[in-house]
Amino acid sequence: MLDSLVTSKTRIKLLLKFFSHANSGYLRSLAKEFDESTNSVRVELNRLADAGLLVAEEEGKTKVYKANQGHPFFQEIKNMVSKFLGLDDLMERIVKRMGEVEKAYIVGDYAQGIDSGTVQMILIGKNLDRDYLDFIREKTYEKVSRKVEVEILESDPGDIQGILIFGK
Repeated sequence: MLDSLVTSKTRIKLLLKFFSHANSGYLRSLAKEFDESTNSVRVELNRLADAGLLVAEEEGKTKVYKANQGHPFFQEIKNMVSKFLGLDDLMERIVKRMGEVEKAYIVGDYAQGIDSGTVQMILIGKNLDRDYLDFIREKTYEKVSRKVEVEILESDPGDIQGILIFGK
């Protein structure tokens, strides 16, 4: 869906990152997260900032980007991204009910802006409620017509390629 409207895969990843939740990021971390060159991420960040969709704030010597909530199309883009992901509210509920979730990532096709019908997530935390996870997988398919695959890790390996939807 989004890939037919937006031709740049990097731009899709940035829109998903910034408009799915109140995320922020800086150039090098985004390039690492998306496994893209800093140059390609910089070009798209500049395009989105020039269009007014992103705002950049200086934090020391680092420029931190986030969605411009004052943009006239902010809510429409946020709604489109939420519909694309189809799991916005559900993800929040899963994270809140699972226990001590430190981070949650969307990985795989959805993180690349492709609706394959299967959403892959990685939850990082200790003592997470695996019984609830089994229950919610069934309910998720009923609600959003997408299969959800969740991998649980106790600690962040530091090399996860995806979109951070919860945590820092």
